[in-house]
Amino acid sequence: MLELANSFTIRRATPADATPLAHFGARTFFETFAADNTPEDMEKHLAAAWNPELQRAEIADSALDTLLALDGGGALAGFAQLRADHAPAGIPTQRAVELNRFYVDKPWQGRGLARALMAAVVNAARARGARELWLGVWERNERAQAFYRKCGFEKVGTQIFVVGTDPQTDNVMLRQL
Repeated sequence: MLELANSFTIRRATPADATPLAHFGARTFFETFAADNTPEDMEKHLAAAWNPELQRAEIADSALDTLLALDGGGALAGFAQLRADHAPAGIPTQRAVELNRFYVDKPWQGRGLARALMAAVVNAARARGARELWLGVWERNERAQAFYRKCGFEKVGTQIFVVGTDPQTDNVMLRQL
């Protein structure tokens, strides 16, 4: 467990976190991407990706590390999820771990929480023996790309991410550990 300036705690998720994590993930995804997607595609994606049963299964999956950032009152302020043994297609890597999800609630953006959460992600990836950390980020999400570049990631390719029925292009970004 990592404490950040007495304001935040970063810890691994437990099965009891599945329901609040599902609600948080769906809300933050919707807030970030709804304006650029149809309501039908958003509804389809949210139903498939964000439900308590899925989050419970992901928390229990030994190939995944789900890290929660909690504010001083214990409410979710952000989270990250790593997926081990999953390399980006067509990009040569050695012992890559994917940063599958990384979300920080809007009120906490720009306040140091994302940096602390990224440090916890790097530590978790290293604990898995990773030599690289990679992620996919929507090509139109400039703010996220700028943050990832500040954290040492570089664009190395692209991949498709489907929201509902809409195939969208993600930039694949990679950093050495």
